[in-house]
Amino acid sequence: MIGESTGFSGKILSGMRLIEISAFVAAPLGGMTLGQLGADVIRIDSLDGGLDYRRWPVSEQGASLFWHGLNKSKRSVALDLTSEEGREIAAALISAPGPDAGMLLTNFPARGWLDYEALARRRADLIQLTIMGDRNGGSAVDYTVNPKMGLPYLTGPVDCSGPVNHVLPAWDLITGNMAAAGLLAAERHRQRTGQGQHVKLALEDVALAVMGHLGFIAEAQLGATRHRYGNHLFGAFGQDFLCADGQRVMVVALTRKQWKALCRAADLDAGVEAINQAQGLDLAKEGDRFLAREDIAELVRPWIAARSFSAVAQTFDSHGVCWGRYQSVSQLVHEDPACSVANPLFSSMVQPGIGTLLTPGTPLQFSKMDQGPAEPAPALGEHTESVLFELLKINQAEYGLMKTRGVVR
Repeated sequence: MIGESTGFSGKILSGMRLIEISAFVAAPLGGMTLGQLGADVIRIDSLDGGLDYRRWPVSEQGASLFWHGLNKSKRSVALDLTSEEGREIAAALISAPGPDAGMLLTNFPARGWLDYEALARRRADLIQLTIMGDRNGGSAVDYTVNPKMGLPYLTGPVDCSGPVNHVLPAWDLITGNMAAAGLLAAERHRQRTGQGQHVKLALEDVALAVMGHLGFIAEAQLGATRHRYGNHLFGAFGQDFLCADGQRVMVVALTRKQWKALCRAADLDAGVEAINQAQGLDLAKEGDRFLAREDIAELVRPWIAARSFSAVAQTFDSHGVCWGRYQSVSQLVHEDPACSVANPLFSSMVQPGIGTLLTPGTPLQFSKMDQGPAEPAPALGEHTESVLFELLKINQAEYGLMKTRGVVR
């Protein structure tokens, strides 16, 4: 039965341990995804923090909201990774014993002390997932991969001739979640065979794969050229409209059900039939709706323009129209109940060094498990001493000598 207890205590990945040595988006997101599901994720950074430790946006005190946002539910170890001793300690943590341990996630090059073969000599069943930039291991980030995919020439106004970048690091986000999936898949393989392995995941390959999955590559292969369509939804009907009080909404009729709902709500039947007759189309088909997008927009636009946002919202909701309100991030945070503690995704959490923040946990909802509220990001190096005691059995005297040598704080 749904909600029936399984007798298992803790979160769904409780018992799993992952060492993360990372920076920026994809790798920290992959680690946090597993951490929020209960894995013990130990992020190792240099003594002054990783490359992303001060990444914007920042608080008034200079604390990185970016870093704290991507490192929730982790433990933090800070070592002098420029020293041989610091790297030796990090390698020992990676290979520390435990049936659900011996896992490394990194987006640093797999060479030197992070070479998989070298680490696997310490622990034969080691699982290492290395996120790369381009597919040959060269430097690349979301904002250099995306131009290569051609999407900046499809984004923006119809009359724009130059590239238009977007602010969401989509390839990083997909890569981070694929990294989490890759680690879980490799760990399942290890459970069955006892074998570890090195998994490589290139940001560029993730982007290329998605371009193929969504038909962009096949479209170009078959000789078609995709153009800019502004705010129109490609391949069906979707457009933004302005209400009488100045608020803007996005209206989408991708499926036949959504199309029928819009026609009922805005009383479009007569106008739709006229378009069908004049252009020889069948607007029940999504492709034909795209061909007639401008004519359909001319039917919808005056209906919305004559009504306030609240009137449009009430009518659309009562008819089951697929639509959304355009709002700023500030409006999202301060006005939208979905972005509040009314949504179980969020909790009000004290983030040390920053203050009380509305903080999301995992969006996954398990019928047999309660994942609980979000946990804060650690302070840099907060768990160095406890982790070294726990996993490497280093005593206080040894730790004190490490401090004297500058290997730890």
